[in-house]
Amino acid sequence: MTSERGPVEEQVDWLARTAGLEATRTFDRSQRMLDVVLRRNGPPVGATPRDPILHKGTMTLYRYRPFSDEVYRVPVVLVMSLISKPYILDLTPGQSFVEYLLRNGFDVFMIDWGVPRPEDSKLKLEDYVLDRLPLCLERVQEITGETDFTILGYCMGGLFGLFYGGIFPQAPMKNLVCIATPVDYEGMPQFRTWMDQRYFDVDYIVDTMGNVPPDLVLLSFEMLRPAERWTSYVRLWDNLWNDAFVHNYRVMYRWIHDQIPLPGEAYRQTVKELLWGNKLMKGEMTIDGKRVDTRRITCPVFHGMAQHDHIAPYDAAKPLITLVGSTETEDMVLKGGHVSLVAGPNALVRLWPRVVEWLSERSV
Repeated sequence: MTSERGPVEEQVDWLARTAGLEATRTFDRSQRMLDVVLRRNGPPVGATPRDPILHKGTMTLYRYRPFSDEVYRVPVVLVMSLISKPYILDLTPGQSFVEYLLRNGFDVFMIDWGVPRPEDSKLKLEDYVLDRLPLCLERVQEITGETDFTILGYCMGGLFGLFYGGIFPQAPMKNLVCIATPVDYEGMPQFRTWMDQRYFDVDYIVDTMGNVPPDLVLLSFEMLRPAERWTSYVRLWDNLWNDAFVHNYRVMYRWIHDQIPLPGEAYRQTVKELLWGNKLMKGEMTIDGKRVDTRRITCPVFHGMAQHDHIAPYDAAKPLITLVGSTETEDMVLKGGHVSLVAGPNALVRLWPRVVEWLSERSV
């Protein structure tokens, strides 16, 4: 004799199966979340093959190995920020701006400023703009046999490109590409409020600490969006079954939290000359007594901006094109933030193709 199962028994079985499945999924979620937080078995970053071709102090100039013997005549020199590590442009295989440039036939170099040592706290903006940057560009010219070069600067690296072009107008800078580069510090109200010169003693900080510690640098960015870290954990928990989401989260998380010290004297100058004085926007910026006259930049200039950039806000970046003397300029405003503008799946279909198209027409 067989007994028929009633709706109550079927409901109990369904609840038991669902509870077991949820228990298993919760355990797996916890394991994957621990992998993220503890940085275990993370995806590779900065993996595109390259060779060091110049050293000075902590700075290294790299040349990436071309994917083909045929490359555009004008090399591209990536100039990075002092604030963070440069692998944001070579994030991970398949999501690397460097790799994308190489696949599209460019000869790519990168200036990695390195991790400042305690003795590097004395380095000023002039050490980068008047010494190390020109030294790297001369090495690129020597190794390629080409006089012209393109500077592609991200964030503070874009500022260095503007400083260089404004001080050396005769330099053979063929193109200038700035990405998420703030120029009008009136457009950074949160930073200006928190670092109001009436209360913020930058001299005391630099004189006491030397280099600005990486935790302080990271905290200053997190204060712009105080709940961002915790909401990102919630989004991660909700998407732990999405391999692509977890992969993207892990590489971004690693870069964002992989902060480095900021050279003290360069920080002091940045706060006083740019954040407080807004001197670049006013045409009053000088570096080691040399006036930065951005109107003397006449090469083609491209500027990419993000609508929701909280580090280099749109209002701070927007006027960049108005500061140069070029007749051939282009602004591009895209959805996204400071990091997603240049890295990750959205950059792959938005910013990167346009930069490659723009450069390819001007690199022959």
